[in-house]
Amino acid sequence: MSKIGKKKIIIPKEVNLSINDDSLDIKGPLGSKKINLDTKLFEVNVSKNNELSINPKRKNDDIKKMWGTNRSLLNNAIIGVNRGFVKTLEMIGVGYKAALKDNNLNLQLGYSHDTDFEIPKDVKISVEKQTIIKISGLDKQLVGTVASKIKSFRPSEPYKGKGIKEKGEYVIRKEGKKK
Repeated sequence: MSKIGKKKIIIPKEVNLSINDDSLDIKGPLGSKKINLDTKLFEVNVSKNNELSINPKRKNDDIKKMWGTNRSLLNNAIIGVNRGFVKTLEMIGVGYKAALKDNNLNLQLGYSHDTDFEIPKDVKISVEKQTIIKISGLDKQLVGTVASKIKSFRPSEPYKGKGIKEKGEYVIRKEGKKK
């Protein structure tokens, strides 16, 4: 049995949920999202006290594996349209700067050239100070993908700790050469 799949999802008052043939339309204060769901395998029920539950129609190993995944995707969609997701990146290094230019994020990362990153349409990026980048959006996966892509331009290195990292991320430091 899936421990995650059994949990009920509490739907906030601001969020409207409509169940169509094989999809769920979720609308909230920050926007709307559509989730495709296989209705041959799972049934979705909304109780009177605004609790959403997902249950498999038949139980075998493959369906049990997807039960918790589908429940998590629905929960993330509901959280996304209600509150949204935010990731904060920190740039550590001499001369590292970030700036917004039109629909691009311009990064100076110690290379001989600037790095431009085109911002996807469903994600909002803001630059606080010059070394802190805030990424926000409805889709948890898209926010994480954008953060990962920006981090890949200059990953944190273990000797001096220079690079781009998430706020609160711990970089394992190594000791340099000894004489």
